[in-house]
Amino acid sequence: MYMEERFTKIEQELQAIAERNARVEADKSWETSFFRKCTLAVMTYFVAVLLLYLIGAEHIFLSALVPAVGFILSVQTLPAVKLWWIGRFLKK
Repeated sequence: MYMEERFTKIEQELQAIAERNARVEADKSWETSFFRKCTLAVMTYFVAVLLLYLIGAEHIFLSALVPAVGFILSVQTLPAVKLWWIGRFLKK
């Protein structure tokens, strides 16, 4: 009887870990998705347009591209820099 309870508890713990891993994988997938990046860039653009309009800036649609493009550049992985950093990190 004791072993059955123990196995049941282990199975429940494994199931909980599997469910957590699935949530973590989904969250990571969302964080790195092209859709998320584009959505945030578009939202950044429209907020910038609104703010530039409110302050009476000229060329608001063109000027609003600056923060949107800045956001897109900031979320790029920069593969060469990433490899260099990982190499240095793993040497520690």
